[in-house]
Amino acid sequence: MGEQKERMLRGDLYRDNDEELVAERRRAQGLCDEFNRTGADDTEQRDALLRALLGKLGEGSWIMPRFQCDYGYLIEIGTNSFLNYDAILLDCAPISIGDDVSIGPRCQLLTALHPVDDHELRRQRWESAAPIRIGDNVWFGGGVIVCPGVTVGDNTVVGAGSVVTRDLPSHVFAAGNPARVIRPLDQTVPSDGADRQ
Repeated sequence: MGEQKERMLRGDLYRDNDEELVAERRRAQGLCDEFNRTGADDTEQRDALLRALLGKLGEGSWIMPRFQCDYGYLIEIGTNSFLNYDAILLDCAPISIGDDVSIGPRCQLLTALHPVDDHELRRQRWESAAPIRIGDNVWFGGGVIVCPGVTVGDNTVVGAGSVVTRDLPSHVFAAGNPARVIRPLDQTVPSDGADRQ
């Protein structure tokens, strides 16, 4: 493993034009291109391509095309989770998605960071990344953006179009730009397992 990849995985500043990282992104882009060209009935091929691309894909989880990511191997998805159309996961740092997660169309999970105050470093293409963690049974409405370093707790719902810039606790409904907690969610489960009306 080269120095720039080591720096990236540590969360330090690194150069994304490093040959090793460029090659890894091209491999991921090739697999994404293949996945995005599959037909609606090509479920086995889609599953095989995702398993070749991602670090982990849990049983019963699936992704709808179009799907884009940087490296793939830094993404782990638990069981029975779903990513709807046009998901973008910039996995320059690990992205962990729990079990039973529903991610609406055109959501973005973005781990990449660029220097804010030092414009010269930004000009020289230095960047860093911070991991994103999504708990179990989370639901994102369409168009949610999750920023670098954010953790979203279990059973939390995030309203459509929200921009999540800070951690969200478990069992809340959050929305807005930046997203804020609107209210707690009922933590009880119906005894018969049926959905409440």
